[in-house]
Amino acid sequence: MAYLKLAGRTLTKTPFITAVAILSLALGIGANAAIFSLFDQILLRTLPVEAPERLVNFGVPGPNPGSQSCTDAGGCDEILSYPMLRDLQHGETGFASIAGHRPFAANLSHTARTTNGGGILVTGNYFETLGVQPELGRLFSSADDEQIGAHYVTVLTHRYWQNQLGGDPAVLNSSLVVNGQSFTIVGVTEAGFDGTTIGRQPDIFVPLSMRQALFPSWEGVESRRSYWVYAFGRLAPGLEMEQAAERINTLYGSIINEVEVPLQEGMTDQTMERFRAKQLTLASGSRGQSNMQREAETPLNLLLAITAFVLIIACANVANLLLARGAQRGQEIAIRSSLGAARSQLLRQLMTESILLAMLGGVASLAVAQGTLTLMSRLLPPDTSQMMSFALDGSVIAFAAVLSLGTGFLFGFYPALHNTRMDLTSRLKANAGQPSGSRAAQRFRSGLVTGQIALSLALLASAGLFLKSLGNVSRVDLGMQTDNMVTFAISPSLNGYEDARSQTLFREVEQELAALPGVEAASASMVPVLAGSSWGTSVSVDGFHWEPGVDAGSRFTFVGPGFFSTMGMALMAGREFTDSDATGAPKVAVVNETFARKFGIEGPGAVGTFMSRHSSNADELDIQIVGVIQDAAYNDVKNAAQPILYIPYRQAENVGTLYYYARTAVDPSSVLRAIPSLVSRLDSDLPVEDLKTMEQQVTESIFLDRFISILSAAFAVLATILASVGLYGVLAFTVTQRTREIGLRMALGAGRANVQRLVLKKVVQMLVFGGVAGLVAAYFLGRVAQSLLFGMEGVDAVVLSVVTALLAGVALGAGYLPALRASRVDPMVALRSE
Repeated sequence: MAYLKLAGRTLTKTPFITAVAILSLALGIGANAAIFSLFDQILLRTLPVEAPERLVNFGVPGPNPGSQSCTDAGGCDEILSYPMLRDLQHGETGFASIAGHRPFAANLSHTARTTNGGGILVTGNYFETLGVQPELGRLFSSADDEQIGAHYVTVLTHRYWQNQLGGDPAVLNSSLVVNGQSFTIVGVTEAGFDGTTIGRQPDIFVPLSMRQALFPSWEGVESRRSYWVYAFGRLAPGLEMEQAAERINTLYGSIINEVEVPLQEGMTDQTMERFRAKQLTLASGSRGQSNMQREAETPLNLLLAITAFVLIIACANVANLLLARGAQRGQEIAIRSSLGAARSQLLRQLMTESILLAMLGGVASLAVAQGTLTLMSRLLPPDTSQMMSFALDGSVIAFAAVLSLGTGFLFGFYPALHNTRMDLTSRLKANAGQPSGSRAAQRFRSGLVTGQIALSLALLASAGLFLKSLGNVSRVDLGMQTDNMVTFAISPSLNGYEDARSQTLFREVEQELAALPGVEAASASMVPVLAGSSWGTSVSVDGFHWEPGVDAGSRFTFVGPGFFSTMGMALMAGREFTDSDATGAPKVAVVNETFARKFGIEGPGAVGTFMSRHSSNADELDIQIVGVIQDAAYNDVKNAAQPILYIPYRQAENVGTLYYYARTAVDPSSVLRAIPSLVSRLDSDLPVEDLKTMEQQVTESIFLDRFISILSAAFAVLATILASVGLYGVLAFTVTQRTREIGLRMALGAGRANVQRLVLKKVVQMLVFGGVAGLVAAYFLGRVAQSLLFGMEGVDAVVLSVVTALLAGVALGAGYLPALRASRVDPMVALRSE
C-alpha cells in the first residue's frame, strides 16, 4: 500500500507526462478491447450448453448429386439428406446422440399483427443432445418428431417470449400461427440460448419433420438426393473424435454403397468412384455451426493484429516517457540509494508506478472501447448489428484489465531496470548539469521510435490497400442504376397463401406500387438483387452438347414485367417480359451475355433459341429465349459476371416471396413511407420485409470492405499520430540533454543550419531503418489481407510509395520542431547552465 501511495503522489507531480501516457494507453488498450469483443463473440465463445467441448459438427464433402439447399448455418458441403440423418441417428456410430437442425424464415402471429421472424427446425433430441433446459413448460423429445407432418408444437426462445409476448406465462399451451399454420406453444428455452447457428437470433423452434407442413410447395423430405439438414452429435463418454469418425464412417460408407449408389444417374465413372469413397468429416461443435465464423476469421484476426500494433506503439511512447522522467529523477533515486534503499525496493517502486499508470489507462480505455464499438455497430448492416452485442461485458472488461496489467510490465520493466542501474556518482553528475546519460538508454529510445515508424508504415500500407480496394469496389459497373430506387419484399407463402392466391397478390402489389405518386416504374424479382442470395439450376440449350461431367449450370431468378427497364439494365437484343408472359402463354426467358457465351448462342441467333431448365431433359426444350441483356450484377457487387437465366414469375409455380423494386422521380423516402400502408390495404396481416433504398442495399453489400477500410484507416492514423508524438518526445529530450554540447558547437562556429541538420540526421536514420522494416511488415500484412482485397494485389507499389512519403513527411515535421529549438540555443546561456 505504501508503494501505491508513493506511486500516486509521484504521478501527480508530472501531470502532463502522466496525462499523455494515460491517453496513449487508453487509445491502444481501448482499440484492442473493442476488436476483442467481436472476436470473442464470433470466434471464441462456446455455446451456453452442457459440456460444449463434447459436441461435434458433421461435414459432408461431395459429390452430393441432386438438389442442395444451404443457409448461413454452414456451407453446402455440410448438409445431409433427411433419410441419411435418420439412418445415422438409429445406427451404431459411437455418438451418445446425433441431432439435426435447419434455420427457416417465418411469419408469426399470436393474437396480434403478424410479424416477420425466423425459426429453427430441429430434431426431437436437439435440446437433449445440447443439455438445454426449459425456462417454462417443456422442450421437445423424440416423440415430438416421429412422423412427418404430424407434430404441430413449438418452443419459443426466451428472447422472443420476453420481447414479443411480454414474458407472459399464460402463453403456455396457447396457439402461435407459424406460416399460416397453428402450432401449440409447449415451452420456452432458458435465457441466453439462441440455437447453434452463430449470428442468428431465432424466435421459435419447430420439429424438423414439419418442414413440408410449413412450406407445402417444397417436396424433398424423403428424398436421398435432397440435401438440406445440418447435423451434429455428442460424443459418447470415453470416446474421442478420431474413434467416433472411424465408427460413423463405417456406417455411412455402407449406406452410401448399398442404398444410395443405385439411386444415382448420369454420373461419370470418376464421379461415381468419388461418390462411393466419400466420408463424413468431423469438427469441433463447441462454438456452434455458422458461416459467420468462417467469413469473419480473417478480417477479425487482421484487425486484432492491427490494434496490437497500435498498442505496441503506445507502449513504446510510454516507455520513452518513463525513461525521460527517470533521467530527471536521477537525484531522487541516488539519494534514496545512498540512504540505504535496495535496488529491489527501487524496482518495486518504479514498477508499481508503471502498473498504476497502465491501470489508469485501462480504466480510460473502456470509454475508448465503447466508442469504437459504437462506430463498428454503425458500419455493420442492421441485420448483422442486431445479432451482436456492442456493449462492454465482463469478458471485455477482464480482457482490458489483463491487457493493462501486461502492458504495465511491458513498458515499465526496462525503464525501471535502467533507472536503478546507474551508480551514485553518475546520478549526481547528471543533476549537476554535466553531460550524462546511458548510451544504452539512448539506443533503446531510438530503437523504440524506429520500431514505431516501422509499425506505422505497415499499418498505413494496409489501410492504403483497403482504401484503394474500397475505391475499386465503388467504381464497379453494376450494369444497372441504383439511384432513386426503393426495394422491399413480401412473403405471402409464409402466411399460408397457396400459389394461385400469391400470384394474384403479387400482381396487385405491383400495380399499386406503380400507381404511387412519384413512382416511374415498378417490377419484382424472386432473388433479391445484390443481397447475397443465389439460386442455381442446370439447363439444356438447343445446340449445346451436354453429357455427364459437363458444366450446364446457370444462376436464375423469376422476375416481373418491365424488370430490366425498371432496374436500368441494357437490353442487347430481343425484348423484355410483358404482362402477357403469364401462365398459359408460351414459356419464355431472357438471358445475359455470359449465359449466351457459355452455351454458344452469342449474336443475333440467341433470340429465338429454345432451352429447358434441366440439363437431362434435352428433348423437352420448352422455353424460348426472347431477349439478351447486358451483364449486370446478380447477388454481389464484387462477383464476376455469371451466366443468368431470367424467367417471368407469372409463368412459375411455387414463388412464395418476391422482392419489389420501384424507381422514383421524387425523394425515395416519401415512397418508403407509403409502402407499409400500401401492403396493409391488401393484407393487414402481411409484414413488409427489408424495406430500404437500393443505395442502402449496395452499401450493405460491401459492408465488409467499408468496415475494414474505415477501421484500418482510423487505427493507422492513430498509430501514426502516436509514433510522431514519440519521435517528437525523443528528439526534444535529446535536445534538452545536449543543450551544452549544442551551445559549444555554436560557440565554435556551427551555424543554425548545421545544428538543424544534426538533429534531422537522426530522424533520417530512424526513418531509413524503420522504413525498411515497415516495408517488410507491410508485405506480410498484404499477403494476409489478399483475400479481402478487390481488383488488386497484396503488394501495391503506388500505395507503398504514397504512405512512405506521407510517413516521411510526418516524421520530418515532428523532428523539425526540436531541430528548430536546438538551432535557437544561445551559446552563452547554454555554456553557463550548470
